[in-house]
Amino acid sequence: MSSKQRITILGSTGSIGAQTLDIVRSYPERFAITTLVANSNWQRLAQDALMFGAQRVVIGDKSHYNALCEALSGSNIVVEAGSDAICAAAADADCDMVVNALVGYAGLHPTAAAIESGKRIALANKETLVVGGDIIMREARKHGVEIVPIDSEHSAIMQCLEGERREHLRRLIITCSGGALRDIPCEELRTVTPDMALRHPQWSMGAKITIDSATLVNKGFEVIEAHWLFNVEAERIKVVIHPQSIVHSMVEFSDGSVKAQLGTADMRTPISYAMFYPERAPHPQEEFSILDYPTLSFREVDNAKYPALGIAYECLERRGTAACTMNGANEVAVAAFLGGKCGYCDIVGAIRYALDNASFSSSPTLDDYDKANIEARELASQYLKL
Repeated sequence: MSSKQRITILGSTGSIGAQTLDIVRSYPERFAITTLVANSNWQRLAQDALMFGAQRVVIGDKSHYNALCEALSGSNIVVEAGSDAICAAAADADCDMVVNALVGYAGLHPTAAAIESGKRIALANKETLVVGGDIIMREARKHGVEIVPIDSEHSAIMQCLEGERREHLRRLIITCSGGALRDIPCEELRTVTPDMALRHPQWSMGAKITIDSATLVNKGFEVIEAHWLFNVEAERIKVVIHPQSIVHSMVEFSDGSVKAQLGTADMRTPISYAMFYPERAPHPQEEFSILDYPTLSFREVDNAKYPALGIAYECLERRGTAACTMNGANEVAVAAFLGGKCGYCDIVGAIRYALDNASFSSSPTLDDYDKANIEARELASQYLKL
């Protein structure tokens, strides 16, 4: 790539968005910001827009529109608000690449809009594929759109598959740290507080994904995402706990060979891989030393401690709107847990209740996903008595 890539960042004020901006700052000759999108942090959004010379900003929460306009008065930056404006930004002709770092279900429709307009997508919003992987990947193939994952695990798998013949692939091995609660006995989980669950031992991430890492909902979603990204059946995707978080994932081939991608727990590496692909960023950072990690360990996932992982496999087997229901219920339950309105174990309880009571569509449209998402949230709220 010789010319600048024009970038739109959806979720620019979150952890992934902020690290993406760090990369843009480090490589001004390669990237330029077109549009920045945030849900509610209008102060940071205005600050970043001015700093990076954005042409447009979109705030998802319309109640912050006037404050954002005032903060950017005197500039030439266009200010918009609402979900329709986010989708329009994702499809803007003045953009070459969309980095989707939105949280949760909110990322689905903007991804669909970006695909329809032929944008290259660097995808951190795993819920896009968890909820609507069938439609999204089918539309991406139809429009010739490249989706490059930002999740460290899927970035690792993609790198391991480079140059390999797909018929030689035996299985994918996705690693996980075990989250903040990996050393807490199963019988003590009912006493877990939000503060305890937010103390991730390796990664610095947003609150929602950190809780998802503790429950392994996040890892279950990554199994579903891997299925859609790499067209691999669920029974050929295995999850193992790897406390050091140095091996980000592995691929086993038909001759017994296993390729692994290693690196420090720094999300800037998979973000830059997605942004520069098929090149690699010339990071001037300190070299990785394997000698700093003399012991790399792996162990099986305790299904009794992490029931959400099995539920995710169940949803992948059912297809249709099942994973959408799981995601919607989880979003409500995690927010309730973080707000002190339910216990830690109630997160999985809400998911199970929603799946057991929700309606089901085997061949859903985007509208069907919207309905399933609403129903899942209502059922989770009912279970949690919100």
